[in-house]
Amino acid sequence: MVIHETLSNGVRLVMEQIPHVQSVSVGIWVKAGSCDEVQKDEGISHLIEHMLFKGTETRSARQIASDTDRIGAAANAFTGKEATCYYMKTISSNLPKACEILLDMFLNSAFDAEELEREKKVVFEEMKMIEDSPEDDAHDLLSAMIFKGTNLESQIIGSRETVGAISREDIKRYMREEYTGGRVLVSLAGNFDPEEVKGIFAKALGDLPAENKERKDTNKQYVPQFRVKVKDVEQSNLCIGVPGVKLSDPLYYPMALLANILGGSMSSRLFQSIREQRGLAYSVFASSHAYCNHGIFSIYAGVGHDKVEEALTAIAAELRGLKTNFITEEELLIAKEQMKSSYIFGSENVNSRMFAQGKNTLLLGRTRTPEEVMASIDAVTLEDLKEAAALIWNPEQYSAVLVGDRQQDLQALLA
Repeated sequence: MVIHETLSNGVRLVMEQIPHVQSVSVGIWVKAGSCDEVQKDEGISHLIEHMLFKGTETRSARQIASDTDRIGAAANAFTGKEATCYYMKTISSNLPKACEILLDMFLNSAFDAEELEREKKVVFEEMKMIEDSPEDDAHDLLSAMIFKGTNLESQIIGSRETVGAISREDIKRYMREEYTGGRVLVSLAGNFDPEEVKGIFAKALGDLPAENKERKDTNKQYVPQFRVKVKDVEQSNLCIGVPGVKLSDPLYYPMALLANILGGSMSSRLFQSIREQRGLAYSVFASSHAYCNHGIFSIYAGVGHDKVEEALTAIAAELRGLKTNFITEEELLIAKEQMKSSYIFGSENVNSRMFAQGKNTLLLGRTRTPEEVMASIDAVTLEDLKEAAALIWNPEQYSAVLVGDRQQDLQALLA
């Protein structure tokens, strides 16, 4: 059972009761991410996420950690392009204390100047970690190219220059503008008393200003781009992609199923062609990621430096092959069963349920019941897949990134 409540200042509560479990996941979501940042603030949403764990007016960072450990809870947070979430998972009897700690962090963080400078160093190390992961690097570069000219173009983590320049005053300003009632949502899933929860959050968040700033975006005409980043790496990391579909698009599920059929499992076309038949890659996969106004469909393969041309040619052949050797009913059936199984596996975890309800309500304005999700997957037809495939089966429309040890003419290889 999912209960929806809205406070007078616009703060929303979405509460899913799961009586047979003994735990609960609670998350405070903010509709603020890297897409809401101006250029000079790039990385500020992510930096704030870090800083909320670094001490409040009454708790040090160590006390936040020890108080969380004392109730056996697990606390974490993440920043995305369109939202930030701070959450805890705890046993049901300790939920009030978990909420108190989480709310203290959310409302009373000190943003101590010394802690801020120290945490920037941590973020700089995180940047180095991403730079040292050529697969992550390739995906970030591709995302920036696909979303060029939109509010999704910038990296979530920002740059050393922008993060280094962020001050305590900048953080306070950004939170005044973005952390307002109309942009805040509380999501819970598990075994809890809804009335108790409503009372806790109504008292704590009821005084947030009611503003709900309109999110700005642009729709620049997509033009394929190509980039090779030469690095000392053991294999070449190839990532190609095209604009996909947004969260509310009728093709959301067809595109997700198409990604699974092309490169989502061991029986997928790319896995069989690139890995099993040719032995070109250990890791090869396709994925579809959707946002409020945009989407991306991408394919990744990690291959030997001297196998880039062969791999890219084979991938392009699989894409073109969708026109002459289209998806079969059997392939669609298998993909549907995999997607439904994956959803069911996730729904047995209170964190996953909290994430799903929170994200859907925050970004789509509604929740999706398990029955709706299953029905939406089952309803996809081969004609739906053809409509989705028409968006992705032309290799000449793809942007491409290569992180490897030498220059390559990616555009020519995709032609």
